[in-house]
Amino acid sequence: METLVVDHPLVAHKLTTLRDVRTDSPTFRRLTDELVTLLAYEATRDVRVSEVTLETPLTKATGTQLTRPTPLVVPILRAGLGMLDGMTRLLPTAEVGFLGMARNEETLQPATYADRLPQDLSGRQCYVLDPMLATGGTLAAALQLLVERGADHVTALCLLAAPEGLTAVERELEESLDPDHGATLRVVTAAVDERLDENGFIVPGLGDAGDRLYGCH
Repeated sequence: METLVVDHPLVAHKLTTLRDVRTDSPTFRRLTDELVTLLAYEATRDVRVSEVTLETPLTKATGTQLTRPTPLVVPILRAGLGMLDGMTRLLPTAEVGFLGMARNEETLQPATYADRLPQDLSGRQCYVLDPMLATGGTLAAALQLLVERGADHVTALCLLAAPEGLTAVERELEESLDPDHGATLRVVTAAVDERLDENGFIVPGLGDAGDRLYGCH
């Protein structure tokens, strides 16, 4: 699994304001939207395209367009919804599927409570939206589900990641996926922070992304 930390002054600037405890929910939502678009620009460098011929006002020209099947964008509920507009602004023709996951308090494993995805993702490129890669359990389960349905290129976009979470995702996928699955797996993030605290929050982090996006605790 590849990890790409987007090193850009605008990314760092917007992330700094997101971290600030004084940033209110409307500003947090707007900056998240802007930051996701910047991350999406880097995350889609490998999006599949084909060559086309077109007519300009002056002459014929050769251009590029997205191939079919179109990419699938998958926000993980609920906080991933706050990243959706920023992603689809860059990929307006993409399809959108939804995945709801929550931790089972008995098994402590992620359980799927909402699945609005195609059953067959053969040959699809997927972009998973999950603001905080903390312990990694939810993201690992989401990536596993997409690959098992046939997706061959899956990129997760995260505002922040913890080193423990990245390690956990890689370990979980190595243990759960067929070693010959052949899928390309990546994480694109604005920063990898220091660590997780005893409650599983990213430090220094930015708090609970869902609560800060929607102002509902």
